[in-house]
Amino acid sequence: MKSFDRIADSYEVLERLAFGGDLERTRSAFLPTLRSARSVLLLGDGDGRFLCALLREAPLATVVSVDKSPRMVERARERLRALGMEPRVQFVTADARNIAFESGRFDAVTTLFFLDCFGNNDCQALCASISRILAPEGAWLFADFVIPESGWRRFRSRAWLTLLYTFFRLATDLQARALPDSREHIRSQGFEIESSVTLQQGLLQSSVYRRKARNFTAKEAAKP
Repeated sequence: MKSFDRIADSYEVLERLAFGGDLERTRSAFLPTLRSARSVLLLGDGDGRFLCALLREAPLATVVSVDKSPRMVERARERLRALGMEPRVQFVTADARNIAFESGRFDAVTTLFFLDCFGNNDCQALCASISRILAPEGAWLFADFVIPESGWRRFRSRAWLTLLYTFFRLATDLQARALPDSREHIRSQGFEIESSVTLQQGLLQSSVYRRKARNFTAKEAAKP
């Protein structure tokens, strides 16, 4: 079976040829949000560029980084060795759909160009799992491709996504053929956008999600 191992060594170059530095900017747009984080889960971090940036930005954080590709994980380890930060990271080489962590373990989680790798049902299940393991006040950093609602930007985004899904289905073991409703699945778990930016004429979006503030009843508010 083909996997992301085949493109791990060239992934950064391919990314920059297609989008310049905009994917990197999208990933790191809200990195300062994690500055005080202590326990962070990275899902599908790939070659470790964001991981290294996170460790520099959040000096007290310990990180669990999950990726299905052994070669991507090795690329991330190579980057870490150069920084001397390996003790702060636990790598898990596995399909994120097949792992489990205790409820509320992490005070931040990132899904950066990750949820687009799954069909709609798998994406919905993953979002439910992420909600369970994220602490009540935790931050969910999301970055991904999106489709604008109308106009030439919508047409452009659809054309890019058709090209990208075709390439990744041929080059890797990716099964998805279209974007899942990832933002809707995140909202359905009780999260709302705290901050958001878009790049590439609306094709790329980076957001910080947090759980909606609970509206207490008068009776609950009166309790000591």
